[in-house]
Order: sequence, then structure tokens, then C-alpha cells
Amino acid sequence: MFDPVCPSGLSPIRVGDKWAGMIIRCLEQGPRRFSELRVPLRGITAKVLTQSLRGLERSGLVVRTVHAGPPRQVEYGLTPLGRSLLEPMAALCAWTEEHWDELLDAREAETAI
Repeated sequence: MFDPVCPSGLSPIRVGDKWAGMIIRCLEQGPRRFSELRVPLRGITAKVLTQSLRGLERSGLVVRTVHAGPPRQVEYGLTPLGRSLLEPMAALCAWTEEHWDELLDAREAETAI
């Protein structure tokens, strides 16, 4: 999913926006700072990451925690509701992997038209 050559956009099922599922998976092991999220999400801009995180916060899936400084640090972590998505997302990833060739074929057939 985080491989740069992986066309994760092929997945027909999305949580939130294009990046939300990958952000949730990045937070699976625990809270991360904004800059730490940008490492595995190489193709995302700061603006889009901010928008995605805000959307996930509004949905109750991610919590933003500000740690008083100096320096002030902000971390993002999964809420219990966000954690409850990990198992269904793992099932969706397994399904996508199982049907990868079919998904690629369908996508190529659509672009050939």
C-alpha cells in the first residue's frame, strides 16, 4: 500500500478521501507528528495532509493532541472509533490483493475506451 509503484487508487472502496485509509494505517502503531506522517505518504502535499487530517478529526477517527513546549508538538492518533476501522480495512486490503489482476484489467479496459 505504501510502495510508490502501488496504484492504491485502484481500490474501489475508500474511507474518507484518497489518503484517509493510508493515514489511518500510518497511525496504527501509535500517534505520529505531522512530519512523521509525510515520510510514508511520500506523494501527499502538506495542504492535502492537513485537509485529510481535519476530515478524519471531524469524523471522530483521529484526535489531534497539542503538547505544550517549548517546543510545542502536535501529534495525531487514532481514536477508539478509528481503531475499530483497522480490522475491516485489513479485510479490504486482503480482498484488493486477491482481486488485483481483475481490478487492473477493469481499469485498463476503461482507459482504452
